[in-house]
Amino acid sequence: MNEKEIKNDIKEFNNLRDQINSLWDEIKKDSKDDNKVLKGKDKKEFTDALKDATDFMNGISYYYDGLELQQMYRKKCSFLHNRNSKEVKEVEKAKLCDLDGAAAYIKDLIKHPQLSNLFLEVTLRCNAKCEHCGSSCGEEIPKDEISAEDLKRTLLEIHERYGAENVFLTVTGGEPLMRKDLFDIMRYARSLGFRWGMTTNGMLIDENIIKLYKETNMESISISLDGLKNTHESFRRVPGSFNKIMNAIELLKGLDCLNHFQITTVANKKNLSELEDIYKLLLEKGIKEWRVMSIDPIGRAYDNDEILLDKDGLIYMFDFIREKRLEGKMDVTYDCSHYLGLEYEGILRDHPFICGAGLFIASILADGDICVCPNVRDKSLVQGNIKKDSFVDVWENKYEIFRKKRITTNSKCKKCKSYKYCRGDSFHTWNYAEKVPNMCMKEILKEHFIE
Repeated sequence: MNEKEIKNDIKEFNNLRDQINSLWDEIKKDSKDDNKVLKGKDKKEFTDALKDATDFMNGISYYYDGLELQQMYRKKCSFLHNRNSKEVKEVEKAKLCDLDGAAAYIKDLIKHPQLSNLFLEVTLRCNAKCEHCGSSCGEEIPKDEISAEDLKRTLLEIHERYGAENVFLTVTGGEPLMRKDLFDIMRYARSLGFRWGMTTNGMLIDENIIKLYKETNMESISISLDGLKNTHESFRRVPGSFNKIMNAIELLKGLDCLNHFQITTVANKKNLSELEDIYKLLLEKGIKEWRVMSIDPIGRAYDNDEILLDKDGLIYMFDFIREKRLEGKMDVTYDCSHYLGLEYEGILRDHPFICGAGLFIASILADGDICVCPNVRDKSLVQGNIKKDSFVDVWENKYEIFRKKRITTNSKCKKCKSYKYCRGDSFHTWNYAEKVPNMCMKEILKEHFIE
């Protein structure tokens, strides 16, 4: 949706809202009038219809309110040089209001955690050896890989406690398609009422896999593409993988059950100059959703300066994403990681920064460990294991370090003006030994970071 279409959409919705409110005013006036226009059955039918219209309007108002905020955030104003201008102050005030809302939401979740996203890391086996892999995956089957029986038992427990319809499953790995009984597990999940999606490198997707996706009603998928042919295959260390992904994209375009089909690109020093060409390629392929994320210092990428983005690289990537979002030809978004400061918050993604680890996000790792998102690999944060523990009991009675005793903080962080919104940043990039963030956007961006 481009800028003009968004403005027209918002205008039509606000007109509808005004018309409905006006009709309610007329009803009130009519009720006070001795010569009532609407009486008896006619009045009931009209007010019932008006109530239905109001309920519908209220149900979608959050969406249009969000669009209005996005329109405000997308104003081409310079936070760095025009902070005293009326336009910048207006945008800044709106962003702070949005961030305050997110902070209040987090406070409520700390008191009342609500599981809504569960990652199932079904295997650490993988047919690629990516330079940046946060899980350092390999091809061998780990001896402690979780069984289908334990996963099914846990899914049933979650369903009986919270209702399968309230928890979205994201299947990940490793490469999840390397697990032979994956679709047996997902058939069972679907029978309970779970909705699900998958992150994959896409290389194993063929017509048979497409049939299995249909059978299990997979609703979303994210496929990795980290450059044009030579760059991608070098980064993923798999010759021929690029053409396999292009073929997978064509197959997935015909999958009717898909609500979200996203391409994910890990921006790094090797592919930063190719972002524009990747964008054009995805447009040609008819892709609607593209997530561009920066390499974080975890897993194999921790000590790899050859691929980690520096300040100039991050700013280039952020400005690229902002430009493409303004164009409106594709839903381009930045990853959920990291608080970005007022210049970039609200414009690079559709929501303010929230690390939902232990608040609404949990994971079952490949060995059965119960933790948060799979990017958090520190063993000291594991809360239990489904082989011996009740997942529900763990979720409801543990996770203190992600809630009340949150450990992603220190005296320096607490004194920071942005701590209310950042809260020590993402759990997966926190250094638990030294109690400092391995990646602090405020320190990296410096003069580009607006508080």
